[in-house]
Amino acid sequence: MAVIVWIAEGTWPACVDAARTHAPEGAEVVLLHVIDEDIPGAAHGAFAGLLGRGRPDRDPGARLEHLAAESAEALLQGAAERFGRACVRLERTGRVEREVVAVADGANLLILARDGDRTRLGPRSLGPATRFVVDHAPCPVLLIWPHAAPGIATMAPPPR
Repeated sequence: MAVIVWIAEGTWPACVDAARTHAPEGAEVVLLHVIDEDIPGAAHGAFAGLLGRGRPDRDPGARLEHLAAESAEALLQGAAERFGRACVRLERTGRVEREVVAVADGANLLILARDGDRTRLGPRSLGPATRFVVDHAPCPVLLIWPHAAPGIATMAPPPR
């Protein structure tokens, strides 16, 4: 059995806790973190277009790539320690939602957390990347609340 756990800033502890609960002993558990390629890319572009022609050594995009890799490594290390069992740490770079779906191909379970509006029930509790993953996942999905779920009174009223 292969279980993929999407490790994202702000929600990863709840995902790791869910994996400890739902991944059977002996399952291959993959802790996945994806670095969004757009952030360093925007810095590279801004620097090249506005500031840095002829000065590639001062490109802030390279520094952002390095910081993102360090942050991903720290998140994955913390997640592995919290999980407390053997697991695989996987770091990818690209379009976050597409990388998560690609890694989930062939998995038995994908664990991820709601990352949108956490004050009410409903579709806005999912951010755009999470919505894409839920809609396109090629395997069963365990979607969790990173904190206690809001009460049912927060649900929108029915349409007229």
